[in-house]
Amino acid sequence: MSRINTITRDTANTDQLALLDSIQGSLGMVPNFLAVLAHSPDALKAFLGLHEIAGNGSLDPQTRERIALIVAQDNACEYCVSAHTAIGRKAGLDTAEIEANRAGRSNDTRAHAAVVFAQALNANLGDVTGAEFSAVRLAGYNDAEIVEIIVHVGMNILTNLIGKASQVDIDFPKISLQQAA
Repeated sequence: MSRINTITRDTANTDQLALLDSIQGSLGMVPNFLAVLAHSPDALKAFLGLHEIAGNGSLDPQTRERIALIVAQDNACEYCVSAHTAIGRKAGLDTAEIEANRAGRSNDTRAHAAVVFAQALNANLGDVTGAEFSAVRLAGYNDAEIVEIIVHVGMNILTNLIGKASQVDIDFPKISLQQAA
């Protein structure tokens, strides 16, 4: 059970309702995660703004979801693993790729470098080695794309923190966390 109630159409104030309606219009639903964030319309606006800007970058939707999956798995956020499994499928990732991503790999050579780099960023709070940085560059990622990988890791750490701290109810098909080997 969620530690923070979700904001609904019945409980929303004017600002919250406008945000919920906008989310409903663009996604066709209001994920519980965003309904928790709606307690602070400014926090929700900040998240939605960053999400929109990051989504307009040069990383393809599949790579963005791969990053979200490895960060959620490593940070043990079951809500985010569940959400990004569903979103990843819509972006074109198959089950084998999703499982590989959650294990810190990709079946695509270039994407593999992004997943490994994202995992290192997350594990070391950005303090990556020269070799880790060189590997993502050697895979063909330019400076703009590397910055976007870093932004996506940071954004997903934020969502993991909110998901775990609030224990938000999972409103996607539930996916259990993988056990460490």
